[in-house]
Parts: sequence; C-alpha cells; structure tokens
Amino acid sequence: MLALLFLLALLLPPEAGAEEIIGGVESKPHSRPYMAYLEIITERGFTASCGGFLITPEFVMTAAHCKGKEITVTLGAHDVSKTESTQQKIKVKKQIAHPNYSFYSNLNDIMLLKLQRKAMMTPAVDTVPLPSPSDFIKPGKMCRAAGWGRTGVTEPASDKLREVKLRIMDKEACKYYPNYKYDFQVCVGSPRKIRSAYKGDSGGPLLCAGVAHGIVSYGRGDAKPPAVFTRISPYVPWINTVIRANS
Repeated sequence: MLALLFLLALLLPPEAGAEEIIGGVESKPHSRPYMAYLEIITERGFTASCGGFLITPEFVMTAAHCKGKEITVTLGAHDVSKTESTQQKIKVKKQIAHPNYSFYSNLNDIMLLKLQRKAMMTPAVDTVPLPSPSDFIKPGKMCRAAGWGRTGVTEPASDKLREVKLRIMDKEACKYYPNYKYDFQVCVGSPRKIRSAYKGDSGGPLLCAGVAHGIVSYGRGDAKPPAVFTRISPYVPWINTVIRANS
C-alpha cells in the first residue's frame, strides 16, 4: 500500500502536489532537443505528467509507472505552458512497459512509447544516444537530470525545462531503499547536496557525457538525495527487440 501511495504521489497533477528538479537551473531553451513532456490521462480519468526522451523518431523512453489510459507527447518544448512554434504534439499509439515491471518494488521501471507518427527532426527535436549493454555507469561520475517537475517539496511544477548536476553514488548510499538493485538501477545524488529530481520528473533521462544512462524512477517523499534511477544499459537488448518488432 505504501508503494502504491508513493507512486500515486509521483503521478499526481502539479496542483495536487505532483517530481521536479530541486536545486537546479533553467535549461537553455531547446538545448536538450530529445526531451519529451508527457501529458497522461490515468485509468481513473485524472491528468498527470511525466518526462521522457526521444530515442528514435518514432519511440520515446520513459518510466513504466508513467503508464496511462492515454498519453500525449510534446517534443521541442521549453515552456510547456505556451504553444511554442518549435513544439510537436503527438499522441502515443502504443505503450510498451517492460514485462517484468513491478509496481511494488519499482524494478524494471522502463517503458517505450510508440508515437502515432514519426517526429520531424529539427534543431529543437532530436534523438539522444543510448549506452551499449556493457556501458555500466560507475559511481563518482557527474551527470545531469532534466525535467519539468517541482522545484521544491512544497513548490509547484515548473513550466520551463530545468536541469541539475548529480553525482553517481555507490550502492551503499541507496541502502535506505530495500528493493534497490545495483545491476538494474543507479543511485543518484549526493546526500550532502540539496539537489535532486523530484515529482513530475519521473521518466526523464540521466545524461552522462551526452548519453542517456538512466531514467528517473523514485526517491524519498522529502526529496532528500540520493534517488533511484533505472539503469538503461542492461535493457538495451530488450529495447532493440521492441523497436524491431514494432517498427
């Protein structure tokens, strides 16, 4: 039940207290052209939002817990409260969550979204590379997360894309989380810094040297780092299989 309540909190609409970047800065507009903003209609008819990122012109990657009855993806956005000329709004044709995703343990929290039509590549809309299956991001590296989530525990979600620099931690730093699995998840964010992804950032990428190595998955309710991200490299064979089967 606690896991259920936590995931519901991640998916609440901003006005209800839905994960945003804490301690970060506003991104330079359109400097992260792979970023996707997800507007979700939940199974119960509520609206929610998540982040995501474009990995091919036809597929967006996000977290499996961002699944909904209907999803609309906005690409090329900086300020999601406005209709910018760079934006491409595309409905999702198919949601493909990992078959072993667990709502209760948050393991395998990864999903591919097939768009109804291919995105048009522009200076504001482009794909991001993924790691190879053997490219295992190690503790100590500095990476960045980006999203439109909250800027504080009691703050609203951000209209403008924000980003934050975060350190990859060793697995000991995530022993607070009983279901943390080092082989499939990344422990992200130094406990000494008030910097984190938070509500509304779920599904967004962890970028290390321009490569997407992680997906924002879950963290503490008080936003204290570290948080847990899904590690992308072990899922690359599955990702490639899904794309081939659905292209």
